[in-house]
Amino acid sequence: MNLDAKTIGKIAHLARLEFDDKSLENFSTDFNKILSWIDKLNEVDTDNVKPLVHMSAELNVLREDIDKVTISHEEALRNAPKKDSDYFRVPKFLS
Repeated sequence: MNLDAKTIGKIAHLARLEFDDKSLENFSTDFNKILSWIDKLNEVDTDNVKPLVHMSAELNVLREDIDKVTISHEEALRNAPKKDSDYFRVPKFLS
């Protein structure tokens, strides 16, 4: 598969990238090299290969999740820079 400069320019526009003519030519060459490498990967027989789910066979060893009180409400509020009776005061956030 070979992409021409017009197609590369369209892809660059969609990705919000800007290239001058020289850079577009270099990018076009690199992009076509990548696509030819991907075509070579498509030639590999992967019929009997299981999909890769994890990068290693090791499993995470996690501690049991135990519900316990580690700090009281009053202690947490004592460390707050701004508080209002039983609540933390934070700046307004509107989206």
